Amino acid sequence: MDLNAFFDTEFDEHAQVAAATREALKEPFGRLVGIAAESIRGGGKLLFFGNGGSAADCQHLATELTIRYKTDRAPIAAIALTTDTSALTAGGNDLGFDEIFARQVAALAKPGDLAIGISTSGESENIIRGLAQARDMGVTAAGFGGKGGGRMAGFADPYLVVPSETTARIQEMHITLGQMLCGALESELGLI
Repeated sequence: MDLNAFFDTEFDEHAQVAAATREALKEPFGRLVGIAAESIRGGGKLLFFGNGGSAADCQHLATELTIRYKTDRAPIAAIALTTDTSALTAGGNDLGFDEIFARQVAALAKPGDLAIGISTSGESENIIRGLAQARDMGVTAAGFGGKGGGRMAGFADPYLVVPSETTARIQEMHITLGQMLCGALESELGLI
């Protein structure tokens, strides 16, 4: 293996996907920031959910909001539905893995909140059901996806679909967009 070529190829692909994401997602990103700010101003919260690496992104973003992103400031209400192992395992065992996020959304969300599902493929059934549950409750359902959007396209709006088929590149853009959301919210809410 030529590690130098591998290194350069990975960075080249990252840069290409970053440029395409920048071009494609400015409008839905702006809408997401506006909806999130409106939710927080109205006493709502952001609920993040995803699987695997996307679950880790959910935890990361909820922490950036509740603790701090750029500066010490008032907390922003956010929760990752991926962190309660008892809820995840009981839900998976008793209701089936496809229901784990829908059940938590049903228990914890209220109108005025913002549910954000994250899936690199846009095809994760438990993410789709969580978004559908949110919509059924009058909760705004948004998402981060990739690989053309998948079935999540019918359930998330705004829906930030990274223009790539490569999971690693999609995940890189998801965390970039998520951190941009945190920074934009701090500014939009006048907290920095």
